[in-house]
Amino acid sequence: MTLPAALIEPLLRDWLAEDLGRGDLTAPALAGRRGRGSWFAKGDGVFCGGVLVEPLFRLLDPAVAVRLLVADGEPVRAGQRLLHLEGQAAALVAGERTALNLAMRLSGIATATAALVAELAGTGVRLADTRKTTPGLRLLEKYAVRCGGGVNHRLGLDDAAMLKENHLAWSGGIGPAIAAVRASAPWPARVIVEAETEAEAKAAVRAGADAVLLDEFSPEALETLVPRLRAMAAERMVAGGTGSLVLEASGVRPEQLRAYGATGIDLISTSAPITRSAWLDLSMRFEPVLA
Repeated sequence: MTLPAALIEPLLRDWLAEDLGRGDLTAPALAGRRGRGSWFAKGDGVFCGGVLVEPLFRLLDPAVAVRLLVADGEPVRAGQRLLHLEGQAAALVAGERTALNLAMRLSGIATATAALVAELAGTGVRLADTRKTTPGLRLLEKYAVRCGGGVNHRLGLDDAAMLKENHLAWSGGIGPAIAAVRASAPWPARVIVEAETEAEAKAAVRAGADAVLLDEFSPEALETLVPRLRAMAAERMVAGGTGSLVLEASGVRPEQLRAYGATGIDLISTSAPITRSAWLDLSMRFEPVLA
């Protein structure tokens, strides 16, 4: 996953403007002076956000030089130097807090994601994020999940159609809801149905869902249900429909990841790395550049 400059630069401008306001009142004390700065990790984790540093500081001063020592997605240890900057001291100070805050937030998400992905190692099950993201930060937070080894679920409501409890209650049921989406979607779109019971899961497969999100099923229940749903998908293909079916579990407690990984599902979706992660503490240390 890449971060398109056309999407990121306006966000960086807004975030810098939020911090700078009418202007950094400390800038006159640094006028005409150059400085060097280095980032250090203050804890172990997975680094994320380095890709934002150069474009952010160059909005303040195009001459700022940034040298990344660690790539996004790489593990870091406490005390490790992460990157080096050099340029006008006023620009380095002005961008310090915004850049660090973004990287600490994203590194925390990447670190939390990596820990959960490690629990699933060897199972073949992927860890996916959700739409529980911070407004304005979704693209970056989903990027951080990728850096931690997870995969992205839909980016927004236009990316895939997920029919949940309210959709099904208000549309007349699973079959009518899927039919309405298929008939009206202006571009090819996956249809995902959230199922809370075995009957709903089977109805979703029969109605042609591309994926079924199995919400708060126990591992024991999935061990018997998943093969049945796979068999139904195979029968669907024989009958002329698609045999492709993605099975996803949600409502999974972290300590149960291994148990769910053994049930034959494809994905486990969770908001935990984004909604419950702690920031990875980073610091920036300066030194003057002598004339």
